[in-house]
Amino acid sequence: MARVFVITGPSGVGKGTLIRLLREQVPELALSVSATTRRPRTGETHGEDYWFLTDEEFEQRVAEGDFVEWAEYSGRRYGTLRSELERCLARGVPVVLEIEVQGARQVRETMPDAVQVFIAPPSPDVLRQRLIGRGTDSAEDVARRLETAERELAAHDEFDHEVVNDRLEDAAAQLARIVRESLGGTLAGA
Repeated sequence: MARVFVITGPSGVGKGTLIRLLREQVPELALSVSATTRRPRTGETHGEDYWFLTDEEFEQRVAEGDFVEWAEYSGRRYGTLRSELERCLARGVPVVLEIEVQGARQVRETMPDAVQVFIAPPSPDVLRQRLIGRGTDSAEDVARRLETAERELAAHDEFDHEVVNDRLEDAAAQLARIVRESLGGTLAGA
């Protein structure tokens, strides 16, 4: 069975950017597109960046058992659709999940062989500046995300690997190294 890589960490830490760079370095990786109840940000596309669902649609999919994992984060719900993960794994290629810490814990229970990587900021102050600087969230949303981030940062030692996203290029190289080593160096560029 293909490997599953769980990339987690607090909001604003750069998970999405690191995964984009990881997939440039290890293009064989598939990305499982998550579902969310939050509104699309400028430039985001339904089915490509996220599956954007209404609260009612999300709740129905939860009731039907359609999620491998799901979590509520800062007043919104996020989750990995079972169909998305199965689609990726059926192709026999490794898959990356970008998920919240709550969801990563659920995956750990159901898929103990998944490689879990926690992305950490260099400091809580840097994280605060990143969240404010991206300008995509209201002051209230930033405050909620920072409150959640404090709890998540305390959980960093639960994960197989930790990558501190201080210098983007270094963090991306470290993440690619973890993936390649976990795959036994069988991918291109290993």
